[in-house]
Amino acid sequence: MPRQARLDAPGVLHHVMVRGIEQGKIVDGRKDREDFIRRMGRIAIDSGTNIYAWAIMNNHAHILLRSGNTGLAAYMKRLLTGYAVAYNLRHKRHGHLFQNRYKSIVCEEETYFQEVIRYIHLNPLRAGEVKSIPELDRYPWSGHAAIMGQIDNDWQDKAYVLSVFGSTPVRAVEIYRRYLQEGISEVSRTKSYTGFDKERSPSQGIKGDERIIGSSEFIERIIGKEEELSNLNTYPEERRQEFEMEIENTCEQAGITIFELRAGSRRRAVSRVRRELVCRLAGGYGMSLSEVGCELGVSVSAVSRILAQKDSYSN
Repeated sequence: MPRQARLDAPGVLHHVMVRGIEQGKIVDGRKDREDFIRRMGRIAIDSGTNIYAWAIMNNHAHILLRSGNTGLAAYMKRLLTGYAVAYNLRHKRHGHLFQNRYKSIVCEEETYFQEVIRYIHLNPLRAGEVKSIPELDRYPWSGHAAIMGQIDNDWQDKAYVLSVFGSTPVRAVEIYRRYLQEGISEVSRTKSYTGFDKERSPSQGIKGDERIIGSSEFIERIIGKEEELSNLNTYPEERRQEFEMEIENTCEQAGITIFELRAGSRRRAVSRVRRELVCRLAGGYGMSLSEVGCELGVSVSAVSRILAQKDSYSN
């Protein structure tokens, strides 16, 4: 059965999961974990992506995020490509680091926001990397420690998370931590990879879709939005191959890699190629700003700024 396209639109709440190729490691020591976290946060700020929960394990990672203007695909492309290139250089290895595509599930916020946060932040406990909630409070490789005030991540939307648990920060932290404690007894009963018991998953309702978890009405609304966007942004296969070849050839002629281009490198040669491609894709191919940003791994505002600079030079 062919894989379904991901649901990707600004403002959508996603539970994202990535795994190492052949169950291999994606981090091998403190430097790798710090690099992954730094990129995750920096790109979130650049793209207007809200990060609510996250956990980095040896061979996989989870992130709960609300996509920014560039959408989920552009954010994940910059994060995973940039990190994989740096990881390979550090460890003197070649080839793919992550297994296939990352997995993303659109979540209905009203019903599942708290539950997804709990599932993600209990991952280190589930994997045996910590033995108790007090240990988890100080564990630096998940977003839980930031919510507990043990680490400071200016890119993690701690305030929004706490706002759904209580009316004041102190009270919210107490309720949140108790909610996590109550979830420990459910860890052993978890049946699905996403952390939700399939027997009570609303995605098995009247209208189901494995890419979404929520009520039938929510699923219908998200699919309707997907269909609306796909009608606006469809290209014949030949046309798509044409602008993908444009990107590949331009990078090759400039002596840079597509990895560098999409990973946000600020090297002068890469920045020059990026500016050229923004103008060609938006002008010659008529792509929208968000589509150009997604292809090149930059934000809509960055694309708009490059085009504005071009117009000012030509006047």
